[in-house]
Amino acid sequence: MQTAPLLKDLVLVGGGHAHVHVLKSFGMKPMPGVRVTVIGRDVETPYSGMIPGFVAGTYSFDECHIDLARLAAWTGARLIHAEATGLDRENRLVLLKGRPPIAYDVLSIDVGSAPNVGGIPGADKWATPVKPIAELGERWLDFLERMKSWLGPLKVVVIGGGAGGVELAMAIDHRLRLVARAAEVQVTVVSKGAILETQAEAAREKMRAIFERRGIKLLEKTAVQRIERGTAQLADGKWFQADAVFVVTEATPATWFATTGLPLEERGFFAVDDTLRSTGDAAIFAVGDCATMVNHRRPKAGVFAVRQGPPLAKNLRRALLGQAPQPFVPQRRYLSILGTGDGDAVATRGSWAIEGAWVWRWKDHIDRKWMRMYRDPPKKPMQMSPTAKPDPALADGDAKRLLADIGMRCGGCGAKVGADALSRVLKRLGMFGAEAADDAAIIKLPPDKALVQTVDFFRTFLDDPYRFGEIAAVHALGDVWAMGGRPHSALALAVVPAAAERLMEEDLFQLLSGARAVLDEAGCALVGGHSGEGPELALGFSVNGLVDPGRALRKGGLQQGDKLVVTKPLGTGVIFAAAMRGAARGRWIDAALQSMRRPLAPPESAHAGTDVTGFGLAGHLAEMVRASGAVSVALEVEALPALDGAVELLQRGFASSLAPENLRARHLIEGMEAFATHPKLPLLFDPQTAGGLLLAMPPGTTVTDGIVIGTVVEQRDPHTAIVLA
Repeated sequence: MQTAPLLKDLVLVGGGHAHVHVLKSFGMKPMPGVRVTVIGRDVETPYSGMIPGFVAGTYSFDECHIDLARLAAWTGARLIHAEATGLDRENRLVLLKGRPPIAYDVLSIDVGSAPNVGGIPGADKWATPVKPIAELGERWLDFLERMKSWLGPLKVVVIGGGAGGVELAMAIDHRLRLVARAAEVQVTVVSKGAILETQAEAAREKMRAIFERRGIKLLEKTAVQRIERGTAQLADGKWFQADAVFVVTEATPATWFATTGLPLEERGFFAVDDTLRSTGDAAIFAVGDCATMVNHRRPKAGVFAVRQGPPLAKNLRRALLGQAPQPFVPQRRYLSILGTGDGDAVATRGSWAIEGAWVWRWKDHIDRKWMRMYRDPPKKPMQMSPTAKPDPALADGDAKRLLADIGMRCGGCGAKVGADALSRVLKRLGMFGAEAADDAAIIKLPPDKALVQTVDFFRTFLDDPYRFGEIAAVHALGDVWAMGGRPHSALALAVVPAAAERLMEEDLFQLLSGARAVLDEAGCALVGGHSGEGPELALGFSVNGLVDPGRALRKGGLQQGDKLVVTKPLGTGVIFAAAMRGAARGRWIDAALQSMRRPLAPPESAHAGTDVTGFGLAGHLAEMVRASGAVSVALEVEALPALDGAVELLQRGFASSLAPENLRARHLIEGMEAFATHPKLPLLFDPQTAGGLLLAMPPGTTVTDGIVIGTVVEQRDPHTAIVLA
């Protein structure tokens, strides 16, 4: 529940090392009236210091990745899973790929960098870039699987002799010698200059000795000028075998940086001053590899990004309040510890370097300690005090009136979203303007069709209003699809929390944009609706559909021998119940959202159906059996499709608040005792949002979209609807 009216939007683009600290900072000490939003292309963000250990097999994927969904849930921030593609600075918008932009008042960018793959012909096709690091994890796991069946010699080339390339090469060498079936493994490092050029000569000498001892080839002051399948060409024209190539060359900026109009330094990274703020826009900050402090240039290393987190958090707070940010000077000398992949490490600072297993244990302790701060938040999400009031310095324009009205917001018609804001939203959606809209929609029905009408409404269960709009629309259309109808038109009922007018406008725009995307794809016109102000985001639809009366699907059409098919996996209830407690993994949430957004359409061969929603599979299936007469359903528990993470969360004791009520349907189920410990049994009672269709299809029908979970059989007991098998 919202505890204070929203006055300003703080938007963080990217889940880099500095931004995860900002998230935790604002979670531990919230600013009432400020909404924190993190936009991440990846919901699991890697800690760069542990990635070589992951490649070497020391760490699991989860141990070296921060789950942004869990961190956001814990700190109370919104998570928008999307890729930034640019900025509209005039209107203060972050442009996103495949969806509407997100508005900001204060913006911070921490999206990292990428190696200069474009500088080597063929690298984009035949090489694996190490950055973005978020993509390396899955790429490396796929590569390892291929190497398990590789026969013959294996030649791996790492291009780049900096700290990242050197550490990665040793990790690859160690791991491949353990898991690859290749007759011979040879790792070669190609460095345009000397290896570890920015570090001490003592460190270079130790690393060369380690390479020689391990049999890792080193080509210094050598450039790769071309890569082709299975081979690479050096600058002197010589070709050599390269079965796999990893590129860890000098970092380059994302191409969209140049479109922002912000000042960039000579390599194309954002130019920021001593306060980490853009030198050309007081509302924008940038940190990590994507930015350069023009007065304090430092290498693109994770240690600097980590240490930018605390000063960035302080200066973002000051910027939100209209105060001048404070300068920050990064250290000139820093400790660098490079793991060798086999349990040793080399530490260097200034002119000295040391090596040993104890150095690795030291690095491992430092990295694990840092990760624990962000990867393992408390089980209970942080909550803002219900009595917290926004700082008046946050308010400007219409927001000052909003602050004055706290506790006296009108109900009834006075709770409507303002006419000006609503008109702007409708214009942005490409719909009619408020001045041209009639009071109601007129619908003409074809003479050979019947009208299908349904209504649905629920409050939000996720922070992304665009995704919520998509899912609310799919959920509402489900009843029309379940009856074999074609969606025709819809009226929306949208509720947005009290906020500054521009923030309410943005919420309503995002909400209806997501809904429009689904409705338009379904051929369903959004013909009107009503908007209002309430304690939290909510959305519903009254939907009209058209159906051929003779071909409409009913719940009561089950026939003996029918296949029973469900078209989506189960588990949305338990996943989002756990997500509210910060216990669901980001990739589970993301997979659930992808499933929920998928529209439905029953095949022509179906002759009975319903959709699986709040009453759970057991409840909706029992409705079909009761409506069909003297039949039962033999249900295969093992065949029940489950969303990733759903079964694990059920076994850990998580459940939706509606699940206990749904469990009352167990008296209609025969065989519960025999399956009492089956891990999938609770899925029968898990309430679904935007769930799949439950269809009866004739025997012999080919099922192309869905899972067969049982068959319709002769009634065994008038008091039993489902028999577990």
